[in-house]
Amino acid sequence: MLEINEIFGPTIQGEGKLVGTPSIFIRFGKCNFKCEGFAVEYETPSGIKKCACDSYFAVDTEFKDTWTKYKTYEEIVKEVNKLINKFPYNYKIDIVITGGEPLLYWNKEEFQKLIKHYINEGHKVTIETNASLNLNFEYDYQRNILFSMSVKLSNSLEPLKKRINKETLTKILTNSNDSYLKFVIGKDFLNNAKNEIKDILNGIPKCEVYLMPLGDTADEINKNCEDVINMAIENGYKYCDRLHIRVWNNKRGV
Repeated sequence: MLEINEIFGPTIQGEGKLVGTPSIFIRFGKCNFKCEGFAVEYETPSGIKKCACDSYFAVDTEFKDTWTKYKTYEEIVKEVNKLINKFPYNYKIDIVITGGEPLLYWNKEEFQKLIKHYINEGHKVTIETNASLNLNFEYDYQRNILFSMSVKLSNSLEPLKKRINKETLTKILTNSNDSYLKFVIGKDFLNNAKNEIKDILNGIPKCEVYLMPLGDTADEINKNCEDVINMAIENGYKYCDRLHIRVWNNKRGV
């Protein structure tokens, strides 16, 4: 069973290496983190107020009644095709598999069939992951996945041993091309972030690193972006804005 929070698009990729690229998103429900430190306030369907990341609706299982359960990958492909067919594309639109934490489904046969389908059809497939879970590469098509690894720092309030998995980072970077790391940082966390990122990069294969400003609104992005840009310049990393938040704030389905 594949639990999907939402399927939406066509839109653009809002962050990371492929920012601005026309994409369709398949957002899986469930996550192994809560990331209460990101302090996005929300209210559950039962009326409980909480704090988490800006994808709380795909993370908190109190929203699970809004998720759709798919028995087969073909059902998901059918829903995605409805979006693709709205436009006379003459190219293969990017497919972004996100969450929640999609690697919770990595070992499910239907999840792998979904990935294989889009790669065989010529689409670029990105998996957005916190890269904390163990995984193995068993099939050649898996090497064509672009892993966008949003490894969590201590500002997430997740424990170190849970959020940093260098074995998984090494496997992904060794078995895929162009996969990269990205970190969400606020202006009040720059020094800690600098040291924590260096510790994460120590002992794993070299890769591109993107720094992004913390915030679930355009105003919050503006407050943090200049300091994060300067940190990227000073440390030889790349800066990436969060374009979807600038344009739509944290509106869903765009």
